Amino acid sequence: KIGLDTGHKAINPVNGEEIPIYVANFVLMEYGTGAIMSVPAHDQRDFEFATEYELAIKQVITPADADPSDAPLEKAFEDYGIMMNSDKYTGQKSSEARIAIAKDLEARGLGKRVINYKLRDWGISRQRYWGTPIPMIYCDSCGVIPVPEDQLPVLLPEDIKLTSTGDSPLKDASFTDTTCPKCGGKARRETDTMDTFVDSSWYFLRFCMEKEMEKGDVDLTSDDSKAKISRWMPVDQYIGGVEHAVLHLLYSRFFTRVLRDLGLTEASEPFTNLLTQGMVTKETYKCPTDGWVLPEEVDGGACTICGDKVTIGRIEKMSKSKKNVIDPDKLINRYGADTARLFSLFAAPPERDLEWSDSGVEGTFKFLNKLWNIVMDCKEYIEGQPSCYPGSRRGFVSPENIPDNSLTRKMHQTIKKVTTDIDRDFHFNTAIAAMMEMLNELSSYRNEHIHSPREDINYKEVWGPGRYAIETLIVLLSPFSPHISEELWEIIGNEHGLINIKWPGWDEDKAAEDEIELVVQINGKVRDKTTVAAGLSDDEIKQKALALDKIVAATDGKEIRKTFVIKGRLVNIVI
Repeated sequence: KIGLDTGHKAINPVNGEEIPIYVANFVLMEYGTGAIMSVPAHDQRDFEFATEYELAIKQVITPADADPSDAPLEKAFEDYGIMMNSDKYTGQKSSEARIAIAKDLEARGLGKRVINYKLRDWGISRQRYWGTPIPMIYCDSCGVIPVPEDQLPVLLPEDIKLTSTGDSPLKDASFTDTTCPKCGGKARRETDTMDTFVDSSWYFLRFCMEKEMEKGDVDLTSDDSKAKISRWMPVDQYIGGVEHAVLHLLYSRFFTRVLRDLGLTEASEPFTNLLTQGMVTKETYKCPTDGWVLPEEVDGGACTICGDKVTIGRIEKMSKSKKNVIDPDKLINRYGADTARLFSLFAAPPERDLEWSDSGVEGTFKFLNKLWNIVMDCKEYIEGQPSCYPGSRRGFVSPENIPDNSLTRKMHQTIKKVTTDIDRDFHFNTAIAAMMEMLNELSSYRNEHIHSPREDINYKEVWGPGRYAIETLIVLLSPFSPHISEELWEIIGNEHGLINIKWPGWDEDKAAEDEIELVVQINGKVRDKTTVAAGLSDDEIKQKALALDKIVAATDGKEIRKTFVIKGRLVNIVI
């Protein structure tokens, strides 16, 4: 830190004290006036400067859990705390005192509070064909002239030739050659285009007008367009990557408010709800000779390029620079696109980072294979049963008329779990886990009724629920793994594609358990478990819990102060 003492003093408007004025090399020109109030006790840069030039360091904030002390600070205290050495503000929380001080200065006419928005300029020019043309014209006589409003928008030509030279195809004379709107002389168009953030900051408004989009004729100023925008905006749900959480969303809000101020929309905010996705991460590999290497370039801890030992680095977001990436083509060629999709959705909740796992990919691949094998195994038994979904060659039967059994109950529970996890939380991972549980139930059902058949089995009663369970599981899986789902759907005799099938509903009564596991605690520690009928009242559940042998023995001679029943599944006895 370098500074120059000007020899002048400034007056602190709060307490009237004189403060030396220095010119320093670390004050930002663009910050306020370029003159700042230095607070060496509570800003590390100021602390270092004051230490260098032996200036007074006066502490005015102390940690909330510490007693005020006049001992010299070893470094700046930069957190919130309690005011000290601050006259009438001493003892106040610093978060509250800063507001009180600002109000006092406003009341005395010495300043006012403002909010600074850090909306930075962003370069929008790039040499790409697929960006929006920048509407500027260059004339040797008139200079740079904007394209007249009645000639907007400037459209991309559709007859260009893409080259491999790296030059913009828009440099073709058929696009660039034009006339100057000011003097009528020869001129040329700008060949750079706008960055895609310009489009992504307002494209959602254009999607409000489907028919106009099809015609390529969108007029945001028309009353009809404004009415449609008012109907659809703001967007109900926005999903974006964590790297877009600041800039893209900030500029979308900025564009929306500009368009609002221009009278083109009534919406002040573009989106109502936001889901920010996590990053895909993987461990990194570094060779002392070849630097970062791809996962497939590592074999047995050695670099396959030079043979040197590879260092396994920390888990970081996938990036081309560090080569900790997975080639999707290789993944799809080995496992199929359905496995890749399913693993990506199953590995983690969408808001958290996803750590890539080869064993996890293998696990989802086995799940899809297990489903395929079970369907093939049960095919001859379910082919004769009518479908619970319209469009089957075997006829139609309403799900309400399917005989109830344990498989039917599990199916209704799975429909409820998958639907609510998708609709409410976007927790695709738990939805997929529920389908895996359902498949295990279906596997047990298959083993009981096929691999160990009994002569007294009524196959209509057995495989009516079986077909319903298989069909519904395929429907629930279709958004996650569409290709195998469509294939299985057709194999079991359905003619209409899954895209035409209505999402299944569930029956709360049929989803209800006949029995539940009851956990019994004493003073918060689990002492016993038992199975009781579902739907019992709290008093009945208490009686069942207190009658258990282990509970009777543990409470013998003790005073039971309270007994809590929690969600009908847990009893906590306080003794």
